[in-house]
Amino acid sequence: MKVKITLMLTVLALLLFGIVMIYSTSGPFAEERYGDPAYIINHHAIWVVFGLAACWVGSKVDYHFWVRWMWLLLGLTAVLLALVYVPHVGVMRNGSRRWIGAFGLTFQPSEVAKFAVIDLFAWWYGRRRRAPEGYWKRVWIDLVEPGAVFAVVLALVGCEVDLGSTVLLGLTGAVLMTVGGAPFLPLLALVVVVGCPLGYWVSQNPERMGRIVSFLHPETYSQDEGYQLLNALYAFVTGGPWGVGLGASLQKRQYLPEAHTDFIFAIVGEELGVVATLAVVVAFMVFFVCGMRISGRAADSVGRLLAFGITILMSIQAIVNVAMVTGCFPTKGFPLPFISFGGSSLVAAFFMVGVLLNVADQGGAVVPSRRRR
Repeated sequence: MKVKITLMLTVLALLLFGIVMIYSTSGPFAEERYGDPAYIINHHAIWVVFGLAACWVGSKVDYHFWVRWMWLLLGLTAVLLALVYVPHVGVMRNGSRRWIGAFGLTFQPSEVAKFAVIDLFAWWYGRRRRAPEGYWKRVWIDLVEPGAVFAVVLALVGCEVDLGSTVLLGLTGAVLMTVGGAPFLPLLALVVVVGCPLGYWVSQNPERMGRIVSFLHPETYSQDEGYQLLNALYAFVTGGPWGVGLGASLQKRQYLPEAHTDFIFAIVGEELGVVATLAVVVAFMVFFVCGMRISGRAADSVGRLLAFGITILMSIQAIVNVAMVTGCFPTKGFPLPFISFGGSSLVAAFFMVGVLLNVADQGGAVVPSRRRR
């Protein structure tokens, strides 16, 4: 119960902090783009309501329900990923088809795919009572069969030219397959086989290579690919230990475009200083520890894998965002969970937190001797 309360308070603190920072960072951009400085925060408030509703649903519905209907969820995910190519339904931005538009709002089907992938591996490995007999039979059942289904989802996401979500799902899936019992050496070979063509594709894509080169030498590419990263670093330098004050950022007004999205962590550093950025990092560390403890105390293998997968995916996303903004990783569209503006990503994150809470509720009711079995 203490772990559940700690998790809820941590997520709530991140959400409230995110609302404050989005209000602080989005005003100049919203006024210039929409003529209303409150436009972004008003839309964010709508998504917060949807996110809290999704969290409530996830916490109240037995997590076995999602595993039981895993194939239906995967089918729905495939349909949604395909709908981005339908005229007047799919929305193209910056050369990528990743969004579906409805009722004046847009959402990314790849956010649904995140939970669908975790649900797939929780069902596949959690329902098995013992390992298959024979090494090659184990390779087939524990690696080839789930890997084939997983590859279809990855291909659908990758065709949207969404390299970030593809890599995030790939990393999460590889970790879940390792924990679930897939043979390590064949899995490693599979990662190499998939990774080499992906690396070659990136090397032949001028935009992707530009991001990697600018990450290594941002000063040289300060007017194009390295523009955002360099100005993010300037924001941290300007903020220093205590920041320039809430709302007083210069980067958000003239230099860092759409600072309320992927680069909001840089504005946190500029306005509130290193102390605030460290507090955010500590909050995500608390989230990780709570998620791991919930996974360890889950009632069954399905619950353990669900909680583990959710915790790993959201932790990887937070780590990559912080690493990207601080110049430790090439720039990519990764929102900071619970803090960055982003409708469908916020709703998906809160839904997964709700599932995590449901796993915690059921795990706490199981006696230790039975839980170890």
